Amino acid sequence: MSDWLDAEARVLDAVDECWTIDRLRDLVAIPSVTGSDAESAAQHYVAGWLTDLGLDVDLWPIDLVALSVDPQWPGQEAARRQAWGLVGSIGGDGPSLALSGHIDVVPAGDLAQWTSDPFEPTIRDDAVVGRGACDMKGGLVAAVAAVAAIVRSGVPLAGRLAVHSVVSEEDGGLGALATIRRGHVADACVIPEPTDGAVLTASAGALGFRLTVPGRSAHGARRAEGISAFEAFLPVHRALLELERSRNAEPDPRFAGLVVPYALSIGKLSAGDWASTVPDLLVAEGRYGVQLGEPVSAARAVFEACVAAACARDPWLADHPVRMEWAGGQYASGTLPAGHRLLADVQAAVEDVTGAVPPERAGPYGSDLRHYAAAGVPTVHYGPGDLRWAHAPDERVPIADVVSTARVLALLALRTCGAR
Repeated sequence: MSDWLDAEARVLDAVDECWTIDRLRDLVAIPSVTGSDAESAAQHYVAGWLTDLGLDVDLWPIDLVALSVDPQWPGQEAARRQAWGLVGSIGGDGPSLALSGHIDVVPAGDLAQWTSDPFEPTIRDDAVVGRGACDMKGGLVAAVAAVAAIVRSGVPLAGRLAVHSVVSEEDGGLGALATIRRGHVADACVIPEPTDGAVLTASAGALGFRLTVPGRSAHGARRAEGISAFEAFLPVHRALLELERSRNAEPDPRFAGLVVPYALSIGKLSAGDWASTVPDLLVAEGRYGVQLGEPVSAARAVFEACVAAACARDPWLADHPVRMEWAGGQYASGTLPAGHRLLADVQAAVEDVTGAVPPERAGPYGSDLRHYAAAGVPTVHYGPGDLRWAHAPDERVPIADVVSTARVLALLALRTCGAR
């Protein structure tokens, strides 16, 4: 027992805060927006870290054409010329653990809302500020720092510990799917997305959609002679809001505190091409929440029936129905099997590092968890930061959270993989 406690102490002591935060700042400085060439550059940069740590590194170009016909193809929103997979691993052939994090980030948005350049990371209020710091480069770097601590400690692992650095999570998750299809699976997986101190054992799904609403143009001065596509969309929007309300009536208790765990949101809206012309076309794009355990086909059927019913009730749309398309990322829901020990193992590691037992929660967003779950890999989320900062101006992650997560993941890795 004393030898085992000594091994745990050595691993925890080997987590290097300065090394970790320096690498987080370096990684945030790479503008790895989903689908951009910088996304690929970031993969090669992290591959250098893993190589320097002495890991077995698999860095490969993903065959996007072949992957696009996979039955589990998750769709995509961003155009891309290339994509790279990256896995670094260490240890023996005993029990295995994967730490999976995505390298891609969303665009910075309106720069006027930032108080500093989003890709020139700064430290403010004991946090690293920059696009992707929270979602989820802080978590990815924490995973690398955990592996680095194992290496520095000199404790040899009986099992296999791997870091999966994946692309395209923000627009569907083709990187995680490609990694799994490459054969990189494990007995368990932790995704260090920002969880604000909780362990997430499930994530809802999210389906991208596009609605095209027809109208009839006319001069704005004689608008009564036309049919505004904008006004034609309003009853459809009202029906969608009612659908959202009904689908959130009895949410899973793991969504405690969330008002709308299965959100239905219109994110893009365009209509008309001249201010004094009645718009003859409206295009609305958005995301639609999939309930835990709900098949994607069933979720789509409910949505399509809602739109069809709204059209049937409207005099114009009854004869000129809305065109419905499923576009962009298509995230199924995912969950950890009930009673699986991974939850208790992660909670124990968190308690031993922080002194507090983290609550079990579910995430209201689609994530790579469902890819691993579909491949039979029990998976949870536990990582640094608060989701409220994700995709927001002045995005940030507390330094203490990143270091604490690295320590939790290192301890969990040692306990899962075992020491030789």
